[in-house]
Amino acid sequence: MTDSLCPNGNRRTPLPPAQSSVPGVPSPRSTPQNQHHGRAAPSPAAGDRPAGPAKQRDAFFDNAKFLAIVLVGLGHAWGQILDGNRSVETLYRVVYTFHMPAFIIISGYFSRGFDMSPRRVKRLITGVAVPYVVFEVAYSLHKRFVDHDPQHDISLLDPTYLLWFLCALFVWRLTTPIWKTVRRPLPIALGIALLASMTPTIGNDLNMQRVLQFLPCFVLGLTMRPEHFRMVRRRSVRILSVPVAAAAVAVAWWSVPRMDTAWFYRNNTAQGIGVPWWAGPVVTLALFGCSLVLTACFFAWVPGRRTWFTALGAGTIYGYLLHGFLVKTGSYEGWFHTPVLDRPLGQIGLTVLAAVLMTLLCTRPVQRVLRCVVEPGMEWAFRRDAAESARERVQREPSGPGAEREQQEQREQREQREKVTA
Repeated sequence: MTDSLCPNGNRRTPLPPAQSSVPGVPSPRSTPQNQHHGRAAPSPAAGDRPAGPAKQRDAFFDNAKFLAIVLVGLGHAWGQILDGNRSVETLYRVVYTFHMPAFIIISGYFSRGFDMSPRRVKRLITGVAVPYVVFEVAYSLHKRFVDHDPQHDISLLDPTYLLWFLCALFVWRLTTPIWKTVRRPLPIALGIALLASMTPTIGNDLNMQRVLQFLPCFVLGLTMRPEHFRMVRRRSVRILSVPVAAAAVAVAWWSVPRMDTAWFYRNNTAQGIGVPWWAGPVVTLALFGCSLVLTACFFAWVPGRRTWFTALGAGTIYGYLLHGFLVKTGSYEGWFHTPVLDRPLGQIGLTVLAAVLMTLLCTRPVQRVLRCVVEPGMEWAFRRDAAESARERVQREPSGPGAEREQQEQREQREQREKVTA
């Protein structure tokens, strides 16, 4: 608006300030050129960057994400050879106690800036909803052709295999404003999880049991601050984590013949597992406590400096979505029934192979090829934010060809008004 319409001199009506994340908090999805972790912008979806020089990504979070996603791959590989193998199942239970909680806590931490603004809703859609639809169709077609099951239905309400996490992340992020508003978010979320563990009528749509039972981990991430991560990375915590992890392995070994593995998936109720209803809240609460302890141990040993795998932390969503095709193909084709996997050497080889494949799936070449479906831009599908467009126009004006002429006209108009006033 020019001076002719503004009585306060040669000034434009100020535009709404650009939305930026809370200090130290990234937004849902970062662009490949400039992602931020733990400081201003998030991954799996790009961050909203304030004006000024770009900040570097926090190596700790990239390292933690990569190590967590490798554990996800190891867990899925071990899950195919559990029958009668107590040693593998012991490690499997330890990993399943904390690997997804750790990943979900990080996701919650990087969702603190989510505020239902058009920009962040767009990134939630392109970074979570669209990949879910694409990969749900892809996994369903994969089962039809590789498993020779032409009758297998494509259902967006029944997530295939590992796609439950995208459903959960979508729901969790949509509810973020609620958790940022209520006074005691973590106890409320924990209460919801306990109720879900004994409510069979919730059903399987969008895998809501997992959405609700893992909800406290996400809400915990929302409430955390950088100092909380620094606290668990102290040397004393790192030393203490060694006997704690050893005790966890011992307890897991003891639990193999005494506890159903289904508890660790958080996708069923007590009644569905075949135990009294009151066991649901008890075991859910116990698993939540164990998850927090082992997640703290995990974070304590995550390097805070840049390492050879730090850059791979930006591609963990690729490794997560793609490795399921390999695991499912092996399951359909019977690869995991090879006799060599019954021996320790074969199990070690499978572990190494799973870690290598997860690493390769997180690399930049894979990201470049599949970015169009995992992190699509889709500018054509969304309305342009008026305030953002105006800010960009104002920023371009000083270097435009008519900028000096417009400024001269504004000065002349101001001088004329001053004469009239005099």
